[in-house]
Amino acid sequence: MSCCRHTRASWVVALLLLWGCGSNEKSGTPKDEGSGGAAGSSEPADVGGRAAAGQTGGNSPGSSGGSSGHSSSSGGNPSQGGSVQGGGGTAGSGASDGGSALGGSTNGGADTGGAENAGTPNGGYGPGGADTGGSESAGAPSGGSSSGGTENGGTENGGTANGGSSSGGTENAGAPSGGGNSGGAGSVRKFVGNITTRGQVRTDFADYWDQITPENEGKWGSVEQSRGVWNWTALDAIYEYAQSHGILFKEHTFIWGSAQPGWMTGSDMDQEARTWMSNFCERYPDTKLIDVVNEPPPHTIPPFKEALGGDGTSGYDWIVNSFKWARDYCPGAILILNDYNIIEYEGDNARIIDMVNRVKEAGGPIDAIGCEAHYTYEQPTATVQGFIDNILTQTGLPIYITEFDINLGDDDEQASAMQSYFTMFWNNQDIKGITLWGYVVGATWMDNTGLITSDGQMRPAMTWLMDYLGR
Repeated sequence: MSCCRHTRASWVVALLLLWGCGSNEKSGTPKDEGSGGAAGSSEPADVGGRAAAGQTGGNSPGSSGGSSGHSSSSGGNPSQGGSVQGGGGTAGSGASDGGSALGGSTNGGADTGGAENAGTPNGGYGPGGADTGGSESAGAPSGGSSSGGTENGGTENGGTANGGSSSGGTENAGAPSGGGNSGGAGSVRKFVGNITTRGQVRTDFADYWDQITPENEGKWGSVEQSRGVWNWTALDAIYEYAQSHGILFKEHTFIWGSAQPGWMTGSDMDQEARTWMSNFCERYPDTKLIDVVNEPPPHTIPPFKEALGGDGTSGYDWIVNSFKWARDYCPGAILILNDYNIIEYEGDNARIIDMVNRVKEAGGPIDAIGCEAHYTYEQPTATVQGFIDNILTQTGLPIYITEFDINLGDDDEQASAMQSYFTMFWNNQDIKGITLWGYVVGATWMDNTGLITSDGQMRPAMTWLMDYLGR
């Protein structure tokens, strides 16, 4: 990646997406949910869903929905500058950098016109090569190169992680540099990723992150607002950026009790769900990870749950079927059950373990558990570590930290929390990747979770993180 970590260019990538999504589906601690919203408002991601304190519905200005007790104002996140729909984001129009969001197509390759990160200073896990068919970061000056094996289908021989071989072993061995992946279909290198910013991918994204998740653009209600009418524009741009920069693409999300199309009623919704998954997987075959079911009961319940199989004998047959269909259509992707509070609170921790084991026993091909981790910083590290250990030992599945952020306005406090929790996550070989939930100050779903300003000035937590990762 770029070695310029402390001063960033302020120009924005030419990814003008359909949705101007500056907030997301979250809420306070513990989270509260609405009943789940229908697409068709200005921001379908969170209609009727949760909101951070000070927000209504977690939506862009003008959208509908409401929080279950955490809202104090309407109009969505105060960082919203407006929708990015319809034109380049000049200052105030929703562009995260205050400049034109139109600058050229992102479909033609890396922003710099050449290979991204031909020699990352820490080797082995940053972008720098395609995930398949070629070595990553060949010639990395430290940590060892990952040449000698491809991302899919072979071990990465020769890639040591500060002295520990990564061939056929654990991912990164807990080291912030070096490392590779364990090889084989459905496995990925250990990563530190992030999400889109107000519906766009900033041109500095690949300088910091080696995995991308669409914040709202990948939700079913964003893609198929009217039955049989598909709009892939936003996802196309994100996927193409990931492909051209050699970073991992993760889908969020297939089935969720919120942000589903409002037209979904009737007994044939199982076929509609299969069509949605089939169309997605055919269009984006190199998708590495998928949140198949997001925030399951009691947090959210899809209104079409019965059509997917209902409770059935397992108690969660609709989840079982959702994972089976996802495996059929995206056989090479890592399939994740994603939820919140499960490494912060005892009741949620026990619930997710029971749910996962029931789904597995019924034949649901869950590959991993996603832990959102928005409020881990409010808990002692020993408590969080204990809940992580419970999941690992009682389900046998690896973990992805899927939506990590730290809502602290004090720079020193945020930096201290980042060091404590990120190192705990990173050094656990059973946590296979970490996705932060936003990084630009004023453009994240909670006010104080941003890590850099729109012109690239880093808060201390970001400075520490980039130094730790060697980015």
